[in-house]
Amino acid sequence: MAADAPNARRCAVLALTRGGCDQGQRLAESLHGDFFACKGRLAEVFAQVWREYQEIVCIMATGIVIRTIASLLEDKYRDPAIVVCDEQGKFAISLLSGHLGGANRLADVVATHTGGQAVLTTASDVLGLTALDLWCRDLKLIIGDKDAFTKAMGKLVDQGSLNIWSTYPLPPLPPDLQTVADQEEADLIIAARTEGPVKGALLHPKSLVIGIGCNRGTSKADIARAVAATCAQHQLASEAIARLASIDLKQDEEGLLEFARSHDLALDFFTSDQLNQVEEVSTSLVVLKATGAKGVAEPAALLSAGPGSTLLVPKMKWTDVTTAVAEMSDPLGRQVV
Repeated sequence: MAADAPNARRCAVLALTRGGCDQGQRLAESLHGDFFACKGRLAEVFAQVWREYQEIVCIMATGIVIRTIASLLEDKYRDPAIVVCDEQGKFAISLLSGHLGGANRLADVVATHTGGQAVLTTASDVLGLTALDLWCRDLKLIIGDKDAFTKAMGKLVDQGSLNIWSTYPLPPLPPDLQTVADQEEADLIIAARTEGPVKGALLHPKSLVIGIGCNRGTSKADIARAVAATCAQHQLASEAIARLASIDLKQDEEGLLEFARSHDLALDFFTSDQLNQVEEVSTSLVVLKATGAKGVAEPAALLSAGPGSTLLVPKMKWTDVTTAVAEMSDPLGRQVV
């Protein structure tokens, strides 16, 4: 998807006819995008912009757009936003990736510039209901089961409301989402754990911090295995990992840095004095002698997870690696701006 591609540009405007090209050039300038005249080479241009742009505006018939992009489609989590507009600018149709890709918003913007009408067909927008995928994105909730989540979205459209159960405090909810005390009654379940069976769709918040201690020269692969095994043994979703933490002596530990980069995780480092101030954690004379800290994985995880956090998984020893997991007290509150 263009949004995930390195150096992805924002918007491409494609047109075929002379009138469409005139409209397209004006629109591309207004949107600060790039214009492409595509007569005789539409498939070639589409193959290019599909990889390089987050948003694509097509000034041409809807049918030719559908036929051309059919072989490029992946899913709504990766496809770029597609808006189709007639050459007179009367209608701007949100065709693909309306919510997550931003095509609905883009259609409104295009219609504003052309003086036309945005055409939106997503059920939540038409019915005035919560766009669940956008709600999850804003709270940084990772969808654990996309099929179950799709069913939940369908139920919201059909019934007008959904039940939510969460292990964490919830921010103010839209009127069509309501909390329930019984997990079995929930359509959406917000938790870091993966155990089941559950009837609702699992949503994983960014709520976990993995504290890591390691020997000098430990590889990225060894750290990855230790983290994966820690999550698997305790039925924790790897998607719920918010960040990593360690002692400042590991700031140049290449295996640790590579692991953090490859998973797009922030990495917090703490001094031995900071780590030693954390109470009720496991201690090690060996670690104290080597680092000046009574422990690394547990106190680092707790410090990174912030006030009110709890030690969810005490330190676990693996080959050349020690892990521990701390859980934030209010991860969803952190996402509310």
